[in-house]
Amino acid sequence: MRWPRHLLSLLFVSMLLAGPPMVLLSLVGPPIAGWPTAQQAREWVQQPLTAQTLTVALTIAAWLVWLVLAYTVTIRVLTRLRATVSWLRHLPLPTPLQATASGMAGAAVFGVSANAVTTAPPQPPHPLTAGTFDDPGDTTTGDRGVVSDAGIAVSGGWLPREVAEQVAAAGALVWLRRRRTYRPRPPAPLARDDQDLAPLPPTAVAVQAALADHPARPADAASTQTASAGAGGLPAFLAVLPHAGVGLDGPGALAAGRGLLVSGLLAGQRHPTEPLVITRTVLTNLLGSAETLGQNLPWMSVVDSIDEAVHSLQPRPDAHPDASPDKPRRHTDETAGAAHLAPVLIVEAPAPGGTELELLAGATAARAATVVVLGEWPAGATWHVDPAGHTHDPRRPGWAGPRLCVLDATAATDLLTVIAYTNPPPSTPTTDSSPHPVATGRPVPRQPTRQSPPAAQGPPRRLTLRVLGEPALLVDGEPMAIRRTAAVQVLVYLAAHPDGAAAGQLTAAIWPGLPRHSLTGRLYTTLSELRRHVHTACGLNLIEHTDDRYRLNPAHADVDLWRLHTAIEHAATAVTDTTAAWQAVIDAYPDTLAAGRTWPWLQPVRETLRRGVIDAHFAAAAAEPDPRRALNLLQGGIRVDPYNADLHTRAVRALITLGDHDAADHLREDYTRRLAAAGILPTDRADTTATLTGQPAIRTR
Repeated sequence: MRWPRHLLSLLFVSMLLAGPPMVLLSLVGPPIAGWPTAQQAREWVQQPLTAQTLTVALTIAAWLVWLVLAYTVTIRVLTRLRATVSWLRHLPLPTPLQATASGMAGAAVFGVSANAVTTAPPQPPHPLTAGTFDDPGDTTTGDRGVVSDAGIAVSGGWLPREVAEQVAAAGALVWLRRRRTYRPRPPAPLARDDQDLAPLPPTAVAVQAALADHPARPADAASTQTASAGAGGLPAFLAVLPHAGVGLDGPGALAAGRGLLVSGLLAGQRHPTEPLVITRTVLTNLLGSAETLGQNLPWMSVVDSIDEAVHSLQPRPDAHPDASPDKPRRHTDETAGAAHLAPVLIVEAPAPGGTELELLAGATAARAATVVVLGEWPAGATWHVDPAGHTHDPRRPGWAGPRLCVLDATAATDLLTVIAYTNPPPSTPTTDSSPHPVATGRPVPRQPTRQSPPAAQGPPRRLTLRVLGEPALLVDGEPMAIRRTAAVQVLVYLAAHPDGAAAGQLTAAIWPGLPRHSLTGRLYTTLSELRRHVHTACGLNLIEHTDDRYRLNPAHADVDLWRLHTAIEHAATAVTDTTAAWQAVIDAYPDTLAAGRTWPWLQPVRETLRRGVIDAHFAAAAAEPDPRRALNLLQGGIRVDPYNADLHTRAVRALITLGDHDAADHLREDYTRRLAAAGILPTDRADTTATLTGQPAIRTR
């Protein structure tokens, strides 16, 4: 608690300001009783050093010291007041709706009888996760925009909460597919050149970081799931659109079109039955040259004209002519299941009075498609979209429509790249010579031993950083509490990069998507407090700053990850006693890096380490003459990565060789269920089944 310390400081400053004047006035009196006369001046010139003149000089000096102190305190108080006034000016005021709700709530409270008044229990505080702004009262993410339960703002647009969660899920699925398709190889150094170890695009990383910064509360999560289902189980982006089609115009029309494109393709992963149809003209207007990207996107069909788009549809006989064209889609028996979802058409504005307009109007009337026109839509409603995604209908003043997902071309391309990643090729070395961030340009720092001389006089202290598993910093075996969550992330990042990192690299990793100039002070505060806290606890300097790079001090820190680095590098270069080298890698990996953390920068580093450990299991199993021990090593690799298909294939073959066909069948079934629970698509499961059985894969789309 800080208030006792603040109170003591206030009392001390008050005593300094009030005490000296009271003492001087009571003992000496005013410094000058009046202006000296001519006689007194002549006497002072003839004899300047008298007891009276010395007393007056000392009194004046004391008053001057007090005036300097009072001036300093006044300036500090004015500075604090100015900062407070500036903060109050930027304090968001309640909207009219919130003010009305507050007034109604106050009236309800004061209107009930005193005996009926009850108080609700206080709401628990929001949990702080790694990468937050560390201030419990800070509910925003700075220049990235306000992160609320309704949506998340990133550089380049705004996404509804459910769309952002689908983006994060798609990003996680990318890494699961990469893990599934990796083929173990002989142990290699940490500086891997695997093409599929590249991080996700920046917009996807920013969305993941924003969700980690502001996790949904249980009640909000339930409402988000309901909203994501839309009306009657429809995807949310479909539920807000009128069934008779809608036109989008205004400064945010193109951004909203990109948002609908991304939202529709994300929804296609959950309802992969009907395609999203878009004309080539609209796709070019939205994304520029996106021909290659459009060919790799699932559930999207690119056509050359509106006629071709409409003729590719099958007419639907479930039209309801009494439905209002301006109302959103409602749940019916025909639209209850995913198999009855109509495709979405995103087209340019048709020519007035032409056949294209009649075709589109007929498709919407027959419920054969949901039409979105980028421009004026004569057959239905036209929504005006502002750059933030807010919609309104000019024909209905005062009507506020739903807020749509809006994205610029860069953000949309980033997210479409994640969606397009369906079946990545097996990991193979490439000619790209740029090292992965986890790779080091020099040998891993030597770890201190018990025989190492102490850094300072007195009993030696031992500082241990554990990042494999739950991160922890220990002094002489006792865990040290770290107040700032960003400080934990800094420690793990520096442990994963023994060569250190510049301030820009740290801010880009810990706070992705935010301007670096707004984070420099926050980073310096985090590092300064961490270094001071550690030095106070054990007298050791954990983090050193040389050559504009921050790094962990290898002379003072014993890092478990560095021991794993050393073991992997040794296993990659060992020519004798290779079995012991492989086993050392296996023994040095107790758990995944920073287990339980969802920092986006972790995924490439985690996968690099995981592959090094899998390679050790694979090499040890391949060299093991005993089938049972080889099977145990393969099963150990499966525990390291339960999604890897190659390890499961080898384990199934080993079980069949040993005659345990039931265990082989159980392993196949468990693996298939695990992939299905993770969201791997049927085509992926077909590939996996073919891998486990040795049969060719059958494509379902």
